[in-house]
Amino acid sequence: MRIGCKGIALLSGKNAVVTGAAGTIGTAVCLAFAACGARVAAVDRAGCDFASLAPIAKDQLLCLHADVTDEGDVKAYVAAVLRHFGDGIDIALNNAGIEGPVAPVTDYALADFRRVMAVNVDGVFLGMKHVLPGMLARRTGSIINMASVAGLGASPNVVGYIASKHAVVGLTRAAAVEAGPYGVRVNCLCPGPIRSPMIDALNRQRGETEETRAVRIPARRYGTAAEVAAMAAFLASDAAAYINGAALPVDGGLGATV
Repeated sequence: MRIGCKGIALLSGKNAVVTGAAGTIGTAVCLAFAACGARVAAVDRAGCDFASLAPIAKDQLLCLHADVTDEGDVKAYVAAVLRHFGDGIDIALNNAGIEGPVAPVTDYALADFRRVMAVNVDGVFLGMKHVLPGMLARRTGSIINMASVAGLGASPNVVGYIASKHAVVGLTRAAAVEAGPYGVRVNCLCPGPIRSPMIDALNRQRGETEETRAVRIPARRYGTAAEVAAMAAFLASDAAAYINGAALPVDGGLGATV
């Protein structure tokens, strides 16, 4: 399946950083950004394989390993991108995230809760903290944080994930208010269930299937990573110049049902 902008160079000349780039949504976003003309720095943890990014031209792609919860690593990947591309970071998509266990609050281990918050919240915070100075100085830029419909509502037995995604929405809005006067936009995407290993893992823990969950979605299906990537490409582009501080659902209408 081709993921891209159908020949429209929405992001021509722009430099983008994508964390969690080896995952399903991260890969789709990297491919979409590149297809729209951007140069892409793909960031994921040590040991991750970037083979899925092979369709991107070598002069458009930089692959880096980093732990998004480690401030030293975040500083290092930002510096590496600036050295490699040379003329600033225009787009940052903070996508790295984990689902954590399925368990009621009373059984949810503190260590698990802290790990989910570290990756899903600290990773977003640190990504913004170290990309924003350059954007503010240049008075341009688009930051996109990956939240979830779980950041706009709640469901049982995933307290860590729910809390972390609500925090991402809050971080996004706070940063948008600060950065907006400098020409920098900060938004977040809130996908519903997307076909991916993460959703498969959650379903296994819950004893559910795609079919049993999809009936609760007005679209009657899961979304695709390509559909999330298309919205990310739009938010990254100048076509979204007046969108700031938004939490945009990509959920087939799921959020409208609650």
